[in-house]
Amino acid sequence: MSAKSSKSTPDRRRKYDDAFKAEALRLASESRSTQAAAQQLGISPKLLYRWQQAQLVAEVGSVEVARDPEVRQLRAQLKRAEQELDILKKALVIFGQPTR
Repeated sequence: MSAKSSKSTPDRRRKYDDAFKAEALRLASESRSTQAAAQQLGISPKLLYRWQQAQLVAEVGSVEVARDPEVRQLRAQLKRAEQELDILKKALVIFGQPTR
């Protein structure tokens, strides 16, 4: 057996810019399934989960708080309440228009 030198094999790891990561995280948050979003983007679901975890840690400030189930539950409730508020605002605009 011959050992291949590391210089002869190119680096096969793909590098993604911040814009792609931000778009992937947005798509994953809007999608019902992170795996489906990853498949649509052509990336590994594990990679997308890792980006989500890094984003959460950056927002919260520590890994322990990011992994706390209560914090995750409260964030999910907040996200849902914000979505409901957006829907109600749009409905107010629609129903607030004068009829012809």
